[in-house]
Amino acid sequence: MSTLTDVYRGSLALLTDLYQLTMAYGYWRAGLADTESVFHLTFRKSPFGGGYALACGLATAAEHLAAFRFDASDVEHLATLRGNDGAPLFDRGYLDVLSSMRLSLDVDAVPEGTVVFPHEPLVRVRGPILQAQLVETALLTVVNFQTLVATKAARVCHAAKGDPVLEFGLRRAQGIDGGLSASRAAYVGGCAATSNVLAGKHWGIPVRGTHAHAWVMLFDDELESFRRYADAMPNNCVFLVDTYDTRQGVRNAITVGRELAARGHRMIGIRLDSGDLAELAKDARKMLDEAGFADAAIVASNDLDEHLVESLKVQGAPIGIWGVGTRLVTGGDQPALGGVYKLAAIRDAQGGWVPKLKVSEQTIKISTPGVLQTRRFRGPEGHLADVVWDESHPEPDRFRLVDAFDSTRRREIPAGTPYEDLLVPVFHGGSLVGPLPDVHVARARAHEQIAALPAAVRRFLNPHSYPVGLEEGLHDRKTELILQARKEAMLLTSSR
Repeated sequence: MSTLTDVYRGSLALLTDLYQLTMAYGYWRAGLADTESVFHLTFRKSPFGGGYALACGLATAAEHLAAFRFDASDVEHLATLRGNDGAPLFDRGYLDVLSSMRLSLDVDAVPEGTVVFPHEPLVRVRGPILQAQLVETALLTVVNFQTLVATKAARVCHAAKGDPVLEFGLRRAQGIDGGLSASRAAYVGGCAATSNVLAGKHWGIPVRGTHAHAWVMLFDDELESFRRYADAMPNNCVFLVDTYDTRQGVRNAITVGRELAARGHRMIGIRLDSGDLAELAKDARKMLDEAGFADAAIVASNDLDEHLVESLKVQGAPIGIWGVGTRLVTGGDQPALGGVYKLAAIRDAQGGWVPKLKVSEQTIKISTPGVLQTRRFRGPEGHLADVVWDESHPEPDRFRLVDAFDSTRRREIPAGTPYEDLLVPVFHGGSLVGPLPDVHVARARAHEQIAALPAAVRRFLNPHSYPVGLEEGLHDRKTELILQARKEAMLLTSSR
């Protein structure tokens, strides 16, 4: 039985679904393991009913890929797996291949902190199909979750209108890695600090926190508890005032705040964690101001999300700092992004690319074939439009966008329009191309990227659809492949 330390410090090559290993085994048995392939990681709908997502998790995913190895214990475990006939699931020759394998993949990805939209590739993996298959699950679990939380954080920060948002969700997170990943992603998405000290150590994220209700309950009365905390940490006093009676708690905080001031220290503020936050904040603000504590902040917590923060803002609640936990680190109303990883092309014997696509009765689930890249065009006021195009075909002289959901809507991008290709090299031949930007750079990029979006795309209720589509030639080739696949399916059905 492994310990927690073994899991997090040892090999993570088995952080995958079994069917990835069985498919890879099938490629090996069929002599196709080295077939050059291209996979794309995309998502189908923007989360939270919003108009965009915020790409996150690349550095974590890159860490995983850089360290990807099947160690002896991994191979030994795989050797114990049995099929339904009781025989070993995998040949020893295949396990030897895994044991000696080193990734030789080319990986291109959207930089962390980039706004992204449905059906755009966030990650492109190119290389031997056996290897590309084995990294699917880890890429999805990392990028899906961190993108989801970063997007939620960006929405909460948008609702807060410049007020600091603190991520307080570790105790409600989905396990240890869920808590760490969420703290990282929330910071990239715009949160000013976290309560998670381990995340602060790992990534240099500012940490914040003072005391909880247990501190107040330990003492005979609330006033004594505040005094004792002020004695212990006079430079870190935000008093939690709602343990017994919130308004009396504010009065007690004022009393201790005056005592702190007499000793040359300053009360930072108070925290409200229950009740009618709008009315309590108004009363507390009046009491603090009249007592000479106009600079004391009011911190609010209590199952907040972007909608509650926005509502409190509309009500005029004088809250200056927002502590957001459960509904941020778990995704709240949407627990998963729903990203997918699809095969899009393979190299044939003549060296050409053969496009591959998944066909479905649900249009949203039809994948896009080719070696895809996203080109983002910029206008004088920010992001203008995104066009997904196929690098395995000659770059068009002019880009004509075909709407991803309505092929009758087309838009030509004028020649000379400034642009940025979003997928950039991360790994080449299995080696990291260069150091990845840290979370502080990603956070700054996120701020710039979101600011460049039209306001109508950022709004919560019925956001405007940002223009995203396929390059016209790619759209036509995709349509032809869909029609061909459906025709072949009909012929097969009629022949039975």
